[in-house]
Amino acid sequence: MYRSVTLMGYRVTGSKFLTVCLGFTFVMGCFLASLPITPGQPNRLISTKHHSKKKLAILVPFRDRFEELLEFVPHMHNFLTKQNIPYHIFIIQQKDSNRFNRASLINVGFLHTKKDYDYIAMHDVDLLPMNNDLKYDYPKDCIYHISSPQTHPKYHYETFIGGILLIKREDFDLVNGMSNNYWGWGLEDDEFYVRLRDAGLKVRRPDNISTGPENTFKHIHDKTYRKRDMRKCYNQREVTRRRDRVTGIHDVKYNIHSTHNVTIDSLPVTVINVELICNKTATPWCQCPEPAKVKKP
Repeated sequence: MYRSVTLMGYRVTGSKFLTVCLGFTFVMGCFLASLPITPGQPNRLISTKHHSKKKLAILVPFRDRFEELLEFVPHMHNFLTKQNIPYHIFIIQQKDSNRFNRASLINVGFLHTKKDYDYIAMHDVDLLPMNNDLKYDYPKDCIYHISSPQTHPKYHYETFIGGILLIKREDFDLVNGMSNNYWGWGLEDDEFYVRLRDAGLKVRRPDNISTGPENTFKHIHDKTYRKRDMRKCYNQREVTRRRDRVTGIHDVKYNIHSTHNVTIDSLPVTVINVELICNKTATPWCQCPEPAKVKKP
């Protein structure tokens, strides 16, 4: 025989009370299941065992090279995890109609990261380190050029400092970053080398590397698919052959359209979409006229 209980002034049997309880539990369960699950904000910095290490911002100047990026991110994660480097990758993507300006994008990336990171890697997306003796540690007393002329797959002149270059925050500030005059491909690194030299900053390179130009790096640039913009127009050739003592991080003109924290193979990456603003009086070659098409007879 079921006992009866009084519920909100009504007398109900135990069996009915049990039915009411089960029904209420079912309704609440459905309600809780329908609530959205809000994940916590991901930690952009890849954690390592050594939290006291200096933090590295990898700055990748970028435009329309998605296939290379898909290979770059997991490769760099595996490579830097072995060295316990606290790092984060920033893709500085140019989103405007001007010619590509690698140096200005690096300037923008530096300004965006300088408060939170101790040093930067100016890093080409198509150059992957393969030799584990190439170290990405904090360059305390020098500028550290990882892709040296002795090991780079393509460029071998002594003053070459392109590809992958590590520089601490204070030194990049000291030389006013990179020149903003270089629209199109090439020469911005050569001008930066002169800035470093004039400031008395030493450039060092890896020692005792047993590999050479063929196997120290993997170069994934497809020159047949992505042709370099080597056009010269107006007085570009004359101006870009000289040391630029005017432009740098203090006067780079840009708008940030958007910033996205994304993942590639579950690895966090920050994409910064940047519109570079060209001073067409100073650098009209930011938009070279297209060469006239020759009509076939």
